[in-house]
This record gives sequence, C-alpha cells and structure tokens, in this order.
Amino acid sequence: MPTRSIFIGDVHGCARELERLLDAVQWSSSDRVYFVGDLVARGPKSSGVLRIFRRIQAEGVLGNHEDRLLEARDARRAGRAGPHLSPSHEHLMTRLSDEDWALLGSLPLSLDLPEHDVRIVHAGVVPGVPLAKQQRRDLLKMRALEPDGTATSSWRERSWAADYAGPPHVVFGHNALSGVQLHPHATGLDSACVYGGALTALVLPAGTSVPPPEARRALLVSVQAAERYVDLRSQRPGQPASE
Repeated sequence: MPTRSIFIGDVHGCARELERLLDAVQWSSSDRVYFVGDLVARGPKSSGVLRIFRRIQAEGVLGNHEDRLLEARDARRAGRAGPHLSPSHEHLMTRLSDEDWALLGSLPLSLDLPEHDVRIVHAGVVPGVPLAKQQRRDLLKMRALEPDGTATSSWRERSWAADYAGPPHVVFGHNALSGVQLHPHATGLDSACVYGGALTALVLPAGTSVPPPEARRALLVSVQAAERYVDLRSQRPGQPASE
C-alpha cells in the first residue's frame, strides 16, 4: 500500500537537486511520486532526471518543454519546419535516448487522483470550464486570466488559481515568477529551481485531501538550487513569459 503521494514542481533538468529533494522527503519505494511537467530542458542533466523518473516509477503530466521537443521531433521526421528551439532544446534533440523519447511521449495532459481529490496539470485550467473543454495550449502554457476570463501565458500578479473554486484541487507548475502558490483550491509548485531558486514538493499522507493554505505549508519540502543555471530576469511582468 502506498504510504504517501509526493508532488514535485518543475525540475528542468536539475537532477542533482531532484536527488537531494528525494532524500529530504525520505522517499521510499512505497511512496507514489508525481511530477507537474517540465522535467527537461534549460538545466544541466535532463536525461538524468528521466532516469530518476524511471527508477522511482514516477508518474507525471506533459509540460510545455516536453511538448515542444516532441513537436519538433515529429516535424523533422515529416520533413517540416518545426517550432523554434533554444540551444538547450536543440541539444536534447540529439541527446535523448529512445527510452527517454518514449517516456516523454507517454505523458498525459492531466492526471486525476481521486484518493486526494487532486488533478495535476502543468500550467493551469480556466475556471468554470470542464476539463474536456479546456484548450490544450491553456493546460500547457497559461499563467493568468485576462479581464474577459480567457487564459493568457503572460505573467500577471494575480494567478488564474486565485479565481479557481474547485473541485478538484489542482496541483500545477509553470509559473516560476510567482513561486510557490497556495490558493484555497490550487497549489503551484514551480519555485524556480533552474533559475537559482528551489525545487519544491508537496507531500500528502495516503487518503488525505489537500488542507487549507496555512496547514498546507507544513507539507511542503524544498531544497535550494546548487546554482543559477538560467537567468530569470528576462521574464518581465506584463510581458509574455519565456515558454
């Protein structure tokens, strides 16, 4: 029987920090580990992160960085021009193994965990819209809402999660500028590890729901990044953030 569910924020290739976080939460084989996407790219050891993922038999959802790599790979195989790739992504196109690509291709857009009344997505959901009618790009890239209630990938001081009323409780990532977010019905776990911040986990005992924000703080575990791998300062409030 699983003893705990461990939800981990955006890793972005920071394998060293991921190993330290697993040590900090005292991971054991009876735990279930879930990632909120963006396992790879930007950081130094994406393949190492995927090896850890397989070793601990984790689950996770697709992030926009995995999605971009998969789109580029499909386009190149078909002889089409794919999405623009950064040097970090271009490097991974030739470094990921067949096993790595298979893992990325198996990641779903969302995971539901009825035991905890939790839904995991990478970026967010538009409040009031059923999951089946959510736009794929919003699940992967949204950060906030425009005044008319539509999703935007641009950073705003007010997260989409502030207006989300549940159920289920949504656990997400993708928003390094805002850091850890504790809303009544949503928890954001991107604490900017690859930018020199921290890697954060939410640890839930088996069979429990996510508690209110103040009690939830005691369930968070973070480890500091070993270094700043990417500069976050280029992401300015009010502008489309880097994807």
